[in-house]
Amino acid sequence: MTAIEAIGEPAPQPAGEPPAPQQTGEPAREAAASEAQMSEPALTGDAAGPAATGRGGVPLWVGVVLALAAGGAMLLSFPPYGQWWLAPVGVGLLAVAVHRRRLRAGAGLGALAGAALFAPLLDWTHIVGGVAPWLLLAASQAGYLAVLGLAAAWCGPLIDRHRWVWPLVTATLWVGQEALRDREPFGGFPWGRLAFSQGDSALLRFAALGGAPLVTFAVALCGGLLAAAVWRPWRSLPRRGRILGGAAALGAVLVVLAGLVVPLTQPNGKTLTVAVIQGNVPRLGLDFNAQRRAVLDDHANATLKLAQRVAAGTAKQPDIVIWPENSSDIDPLIPQDADARAEINEAATEIKAPILVGAVLEGPGQNLRNAGIVWQPGTGPVTPYYVKQHPVPFAEYMPMRGLAQMVSSRAALVGNFVPGHRSGVLNMGPATVGDVICFEIAYDNLVRSSVTGGGQLITVQTNNADFTTAEARQQLAMVQLRAVEHGRDALMASTVGVSAFVTSDGKVHDATQFNTAAELVRTLRLGQEQTLATRLGAVPEFVLAGVAVLLLVAAGVVRRDRRRVALAGRSLGDQARSDQARSDRAGSDEAERPDALA
Repeated sequence: MTAIEAIGEPAPQPAGEPPAPQQTGEPAREAAASEAQMSEPALTGDAAGPAATGRGGVPLWVGVVLALAAGGAMLLSFPPYGQWWLAPVGVGLLAVAVHRRRLRAGAGLGALAGAALFAPLLDWTHIVGGVAPWLLLAASQAGYLAVLGLAAAWCGPLIDRHRWVWPLVTATLWVGQEALRDREPFGGFPWGRLAFSQGDSALLRFAALGGAPLVTFAVALCGGLLAAAVWRPWRSLPRRGRILGGAAALGAVLVVLAGLVVPLTQPNGKTLTVAVIQGNVPRLGLDFNAQRRAVLDDHANATLKLAQRVAAGTAKQPDIVIWPENSSDIDPLIPQDADARAEINEAATEIKAPILVGAVLEGPGQNLRNAGIVWQPGTGPVTPYYVKQHPVPFAEYMPMRGLAQMVSSRAALVGNFVPGHRSGVLNMGPATVGDVICFEIAYDNLVRSSVTGGGQLITVQTNNADFTTAEARQQLAMVQLRAVEHGRDALMASTVGVSAFVTSDGKVHDATQFNTAAELVRTLRLGQEQTLATRLGAVPEFVLAGVAVLLLVAAGVVRRDRRRVALAGRSLGDQARSDQARSDRAGSDEAERPDALA
């Protein structure tokens, strides 16, 4: 009996033979018991059937190899490697590894894939936090893939009963997993979403319809189709199985090609000349206060240098200027730092354009705020300014500080940044920008609120000085997705790189080198219209995650039915054996009667 026959498809009758006659009575009961025993393994673990007992899947050691390969493939899809096509391959490998596995094995294989992905992907975090926090963060993110592997294993019987549902199960479970990971704990950590690996892929265009969740859905749908195409028991079927496998592989290609025809929203407002200042930072030989002043000096001097080029006619006059996050770690709004205020005033006056300054503000009390302040030439800072709404836990503030200090001595150095409570919509004279700071670019709701609030241009102020080129390029890939998602030109301004402009089609322009000083000037167009993704917000994610929940429930029903069939088969088998025992005893009694001996 083949694997497909064992899940309910009847075996074909040999050609030229009449169908077998229906059995009734005791022979029928014995046949039913025999069939149940053949089609449903003994109840062990979570439920009966191949998907619940680990039977029918790839050997466990192969599953381990596939899970590690899945994590590695997904890793290589992200910058700086940028092999976007490996993301669906990784999803497919993990889907095959966990199919027809016990729940514990599914969770374990998911965790292995997560470790292979997140440990190297987040390697840059150890530069600031140390090895222990890096490994704890990677392990926590791998835990979500463990939940994904468990859920996929749970859905095994549903997939076996309805083969066409495998790609849908895979895609919606990925969306559900990311929806949870993006929110919990401490506001979530969306780094490593499948959508952020697709900066150079046609699948990126799906962001205009449903944001990052729809891009993740498309990537994982391709992965599920690839898994269906190569699944051995299906491929080994006669002609029908080969046709189904080929159709699944073709379906994955068609999903990618479909991205090419997704319409994009192009900005239709006036043009704007924008300058980005990457002042760079000194590396050695300065104490903390001197370092902060040197960073401010570098950005002010780079702006004065650009003003000289404008005066000489070698650079266009910018309409607005963007400085990065932490370009002024000295609070320019308090009287004690009047010299910092004067320096920024001079830069704005010379460049003859408003500057968006990334500043660290003191207060309230002993707290700090990470802010973006519009600085007008001649008049100075404009209120209200934008305060970062999502400070990074364990980096800008310390949850469970006492416990954290037991893990890393650097925990004591973390400040106490407090969040802002308004979106980053800032009027910069000729333009209204939607500003987000650093990791906020990863959060769907924060970027969307800056656009729905009136942002015509997406600005990302970031400080990558404590990280690596890999982290900066991963962040830039998020900017690419947001530009397509909201139909806005965008930019990223970094202290040390990578700084760049991104047009609304997701294309990167004028990207800088890492650890260099640079002044970028480019003409962008302001956006007025809202994309479908902007209007829908979180609706696509909620719908797809809801479908995932319904599929999990449906899988539970199938598992219950299988358990019931297996129990019925066991009951019929027990009854048949009991009847046979009674028959044997009756025969024995008959043989012992005197007339029988005669």
